[in-house]
Amino acid sequence: MIKEMYIHERENWTDFHWNDQDVALLLDEVAREQGKLYGRLSGLGFDSQLQAFAENLTRDVVFSSEIEGIRLNADEVRSSIARRLGIENVKQTAPSHYIDAVVAVMIDAMEHYDQPMTKEKLCAWQSAFFPTGYSEGSRIEVGRYRTNEEHIVSGYLGRERIHYIAPSPQRVEEEMCHFIEWFNSEKPLSPILRSAIVHLWFVSIHPFEDGNGRLARILGDIYLARGDKSRFRFYNISSEINQDKNHYYAILERTQHGNGDITEWMVWYLETLLRAIKEANAVVSTVLNKSFFWMHAASIPMTERQKRTLNKFLDGYEAKITSRNWATLNKCSKDTAIRDIQDLEFKGVLRKDVPDAKRPSYSICYGAEPSDLTSLFSDISIEEDNQEFYLKATYQGNPVKERILRLDAEQYQRSELPLNHLLDKYLSYIVQQ
Repeated sequence: MIKEMYIHERENWTDFHWNDQDVALLLDEVAREQGKLYGRLSGLGFDSQLQAFAENLTRDVVFSSEIEGIRLNADEVRSSIARRLGIENVKQTAPSHYIDAVVAVMIDAMEHYDQPMTKEKLCAWQSAFFPTGYSEGSRIEVGRYRTNEEHIVSGYLGRERIHYIAPSPQRVEEEMCHFIEWFNSEKPLSPILRSAIVHLWFVSIHPFEDGNGRLARILGDIYLARGDKSRFRFYNISSEINQDKNHYYAILERTQHGNGDITEWMVWYLETLLRAIKEANAVVSTVLNKSFFWMHAASIPMTERQKRTLNKFLDGYEAKITSRNWATLNKCSKDTAIRDIQDLEFKGVLRKDVPDAKRPSYSICYGAEPSDLTSLFSDISIEEDNQEFYLKATYQGNPVKERILRLDAEQYQRSELPLNHLLDKYLSYIVQQ
């Protein structure tokens, strides 16, 4: 029986190669989508950009951990990030020391993306992931390269399946010296492609006993930041990997059993980045609409409770604006909630969805005054794709597509949400630009 060969067992195994023709078109498309995203972000002020960055960082931390089977409280992560970036956070939730440590690693990586990588930095980051020295109840080596063999396995005890055997511990130091030297070198290669290579290369060495996946994604993000020349990250690959982990692990396994041709890996990575950038556009739209709302509403007198609750809904909280939901969010009486809502309705901040409804719901007015956008858009439709809902329309001859909340789509379809309110919520930023 012929012994199965792993990629690192081949001579000059890191001389990766790929089919340029298969990669070039995707690379161009990623670059175009990046340009569009950053073009939209240029319309945001610094504070709004910081808010979008914080939301992306929250998703990155949560989903990168979830890929490894570690579930973090998103509100705790968001609070930790907000405190470190010095921005307001609607729902303050005290983060654990562990979450603070993980967030510190992510922010350190992004703020110092242009600094050389070192063994000491990697070891410090890895130790932050395992402050107790344990992983899943077992003691592991922390803050240093592994000294044990590393087998990637799945299945029950006695029926395990070996997916990959990493380089022997005796090789790790030398392999990592080569990796860090390449990471810090200047190469005439797209930072996007280098990001893909860095991810694959690092997890194939598997230098630590645990935490390699999260570190690989951080290192890939650093190269994307170098390409953008910005510490602000507005999209992340972790959320997309988390949606289809089986596909990720299958491609990784095939590549690690291959001969150094990493075309399939590169194509998968670029396609995943494309989806991540499109996902980021939905977050940016939310931030843009929120920014435009407060531009016109800044001079309207409101209580702190009203501002806090409006921000909750402006950030995409999936619930109707009703007196009951308002009271629940604020732990106040229903009478207090009704007074808050009626005050905002009088000031033109809120408007009823169905005027004579027995239990009315309300929509936020994003413009300086309630306006009718239906005459400005044509070919309006709502479509479902992969369990997500999208509002499609044409504005001044240009197609528009925005992801919307399932609740809003269902309300609209039941005639409980007027089309104009739907357009105002998701497309007002286009008109006001």
